[in-house]
Amino acid sequence: MKNVLYVFLAMLALTSCKKNDFVNFSGKITNQNSDSIVIANRQTGYNKVIKLDENGTFKDTLKVNDGYFAIFDGKQYASAYLRNGDEIVMDADGKDFINTIIFSGKGAAESNFMVKTAINQLEFNKGLIAMIELPQSEFDTKLTTYVTDFKSRLTNKVLDTAFTSAQTKNIEALEKQVKSMHEEKRYLKNELGQGKVAPKFVDYEKPDRETVSLDDLKGKYVYIDVWATWCNPCLAEIPSLQKLEKDYHDKNIQFVSISIDKRDDYFTWTDMVEEKNLGGIQLYANEDKEFPKAYRISSIPRFILIDPDGNIVNADAPRPSDPKLVELFNSLNI
Repeated sequence: MKNVLYVFLAMLALTSCKKNDFVNFSGKITNQNSDSIVIANRQTGYNKVIKLDENGTFKDTLKVNDGYFAIFDGKQYASAYLRNGDEIVMDADGKDFINTIIFSGKGAAESNFMVKTAINQLEFNKGLIAMIELPQSEFDTKLTTYVTDFKSRLTNKVLDTAFTSAQTKNIEALEKQVKSMHEEKRYLKNELGQGKVAPKFVDYEKPDRETVSLDDLKGKYVYIDVWATWCNPCLAEIPSLQKLEKDYHDKNIQFVSISIDKRDDYFTWTDMVEEKNLGGIQLYANEDKEFPKAYRISSIPRFILIDPDGNIVNADAPRPSDPKLVELFNSLNI
């Protein structure tokens, strides 16, 4: 009889220790922006809609693959880290979702970490442009402080080790990216600053197969647009660029668009030039690497302004849609 009892108790213990294969998820949203919340993971396609009652409370179970999720209240959202077996309670105010959301219960530490990180990241991003303009020592101090604070919060023993490892990789990737941005800005200022001789392109091809070099354009300002047919942000600038070309057609400036499309997309480029009636001087770089490399072009569109003598005015000029570009033109009496 005792043996039977021991077996029963052992089975009961095993059952009680067994991890649920779902997340118990409940909570309340005051001043909600919708009649439901949505839990989504874009990478896996997971999408779960949970209805809120008239008081904004909810309760449901989620069967997930452990990982990162976005929780939406209307257009407001926050990130969370969910694992089967968690029992999470979420409370928030829809009027200020990201700043009021709090997770509690089993498995809540990771999600609270992500909320805090998102808030800090927003503040960090606001000052990022000013930060990358700083001298090296000041830049290093600010970045080191941010990274050190982030990593110190990861020492929380409650956090899942897989989560901690992933977050460590994330902050190290961010650190590397920001350092690269600062280095690029420093290079642009020191090597491609105003008055420096502009790196040249030579014998770039027009749709009619004639060739043009930068030296051919001396005597006028040259506004260069480096783009590609597959680049949506590039295409979004075309209407503004066309308006500029029209407004300045009789001024002391030439507009040059340089396509860096692959050779396989050559005819895609020529077709787009014709279909969209692209003006100015349309050129094809033919996979030349030297010109983009000289200007440290790592993303497009990229805009460059060169003076009539072939010297740089701005190696990272404002976009056509940016009112600052016309201000720049006016300051140069173009």
